[in-house]
Amino acid sequence: MHHRTAHRLVLTVPERKPEPSFFKRFSRRALRLDSWLDNAVYVSGQKLRAAIEWGSDFSHRFQVAGWRRLLVEIGCEALTLGTAGLIVGLMLAQPIMKQIGDDWLHRADIAVTFEDRYGNVVGQRGIRSNDSVALADMPDYVIKAVLATEDRRFYDHFGIDIIGTIRAVTVNSQASGVVQGGSSITQQLAKNLFLSNQRTLERKIREAYLALWLEGHLSKDEILKLYLDRAYMGGGAFGIEAAAQYYFGKSVRDVSLAEAAMLAGLFKAPTKYAPTNNLAAARGRANQVLSNLVDAGFMTEGQVSGARRNPATPVDRAREKAPDYYLDWAYGEIADMADDGGLGDESVFVVRTALDPAIQSAAENALESMLRQYGSDYNAHQGAIVIMDTDGAVRAMVGGRDYSQSQFNRATDALRQPGSSFKPFVYTTALMNGFTPKSIVVDSPVCIKNWCPQNFGHSFSGPVTLLQAITRSINVIPVKLSLALSKNAVDGRRMIIDTAHTMGIETDLKESWALPIGVEAVDLLEMTGAYGVFASGGHKAPPHAATEIRSARGDLLYRFDATTETPIVIDPKIISDMNGMLNSVVENGTGKKAQLPGIKVAGKTGTTNSYRDAWFMGFTGNFVGGVWYGNDNFQPSNKMTGGTLPAMTWQQVMTVAHQGADLRPIPGVAPFPPEQQPKKGEPPPQTVDGTPPPPPMVPQALARNATLVLHDIGVMIDSASAALPPAPAKSAALPRRSTIE
Repeated sequence: MHHRTAHRLVLTVPERKPEPSFFKRFSRRALRLDSWLDNAVYVSGQKLRAAIEWGSDFSHRFQVAGWRRLLVEIGCEALTLGTAGLIVGLMLAQPIMKQIGDDWLHRADIAVTFEDRYGNVVGQRGIRSNDSVALADMPDYVIKAVLATEDRRFYDHFGIDIIGTIRAVTVNSQASGVVQGGSSITQQLAKNLFLSNQRTLERKIREAYLALWLEGHLSKDEILKLYLDRAYMGGGAFGIEAAAQYYFGKSVRDVSLAEAAMLAGLFKAPTKYAPTNNLAAARGRANQVLSNLVDAGFMTEGQVSGARRNPATPVDRAREKAPDYYLDWAYGEIADMADDGGLGDESVFVVRTALDPAIQSAAENALESMLRQYGSDYNAHQGAIVIMDTDGAVRAMVGGRDYSQSQFNRATDALRQPGSSFKPFVYTTALMNGFTPKSIVVDSPVCIKNWCPQNFGHSFSGPVTLLQAITRSINVIPVKLSLALSKNAVDGRRMIIDTAHTMGIETDLKESWALPIGVEAVDLLEMTGAYGVFASGGHKAPPHAATEIRSARGDLLYRFDATTETPIVIDPKIISDMNGMLNSVVENGTGKKAQLPGIKVAGKTGTTNSYRDAWFMGFTGNFVGGVWYGNDNFQPSNKMTGGTLPAMTWQQVMTVAHQGADLRPIPGVAPFPPEQQPKKGEPPPQTVDGTPPPPPMVPQALARNATLVLHDIGVMIDSASAALPPAPAKSAALPRRSTIE
């Protein structure tokens, strides 16, 4: 019997190890990544080292020495600098190309032909351009004269004349100045079309780029034709055809060799060599152009000798007289309208203006005669005048004594203190806020902090009505009104400023203590426009020159519409009361010298501290006018007030303006009886200051020539007087502390 041993199978389950933590798993992966990066860097370094060694071994095959090495080094440096220059060039070219635009060939400044209110042409502004003459129709010597002087290698270079530039640099360095220009015709055209005249390195770089661009888009003949048509040649003329018409009264097709030489000499410096400015300089320059023709081999000395012996003589334009101050201002008005898109895409305009030649001539003559007669006594040497209709249409403008001596327009651009002529805006504000002409305000000392205004006579009148205060031009009353208009003086002054701006003052006015008595500077044109609100019965009177604008084809582009452009801005009842007060100023107060026999006049005088500025602002039912006298350097006058020279000048100009006019009443002011009014077509009777009335109007051409002759005689008298010993100076006896009137 077998004995069996039982075996017992025991199964054991191994213990489960705990899962590694997140930190351990992250560490292991980071170690694997670090190992891979180390290996990759090592392998890459080995491969890079092998590549460098291979490249070095390969480059050694081309190693050169001696002079060949020098050439290689220069080539490498040139390649490096060239690459850098190309990058910089591309950066500069981007804004240049953007400014060209799609319409570059047709882009032009505006050209304006001005007519007076009767349709007669009185002047031009802007470009005087004419590109109607083809290049083939111009005489051969015209083209040669231009090329010989401006760019002899024009047909040989690529837009930039390297040889000519080097030659110019050499000549200029030897002469220690700019004697010869280095710009090609293409570069000059690029400047004329796209750039300014500013002499900077940036502009020269842009000019070079644009010259290359022009050469790539136009033929040589097209570039030359554009240059001849667009270059400025003085006298407001752009292009050689317009210049030929202006200087010689003929087409460029018909100019002689001497005239062609004079025209070709204008491209370099049109103002300096314009024959109308300096004939001797123009002829000298033309002679140099003739020498250039010979030096360039275009003509022989025998061919130019006749032109040397018989130099060109321009058309005499010395006697031409135009209302230049008026036209400058009117051109700015048209340019603004064109820039704002109000005139469409047109660039050539014919503008009918409100200019009245008779009134303009009277204003110019009155200003000059007053300054000749009284300027020295009053120590006043400049003046300005604006005359306009009650709707703002400017009939006449004089911006200074002599446009040829100073083109600065003192009627539109000079900011001067108006003095008491500003007070009507204060009184208007007072009437708008419950005061009446009969309201009583005490004329007594008043101070705002440490400022205490004084009256003109350094005295006080006690209780006065507003009518009496403005008639006598009392200073304290407007100041007290500014205090009474609101709970604080600042608000009162702001109300006065709002009224002035509403009526047409555009200049920013500060809220100064002395604002009510006219210390904030304004210009004469805006003051005249603001007074137009009084004359029109409360309607806005925006000063404007253009009454009608047409294109060169005759299409109507704009017409002044009084119904929409002259809205009521001040209550007519307030205006009527103010007009009665301002009429009292002329009939009973400081403006007596502005009276017109038989015609009601209203206005206000103004005189500033130390007598620096003297104003008279006045109006009738027909016209509004402003007159200013003073000095450009702000030197005080010799006790000149607004009631003297300005009022006398206003009266003289308005006497002419009202000849033959249908008299209209001032709103709120009863006119003189019919029997006291001047008859239509006849000059007014003897004027109030004892001066005789102006003679009947003569034909305009005769009056203009007579005026010019008298002006020349006056210049000769002044020259003779200057040679005499000076007379003892008059004592001005100016007060050390004066007040505004």
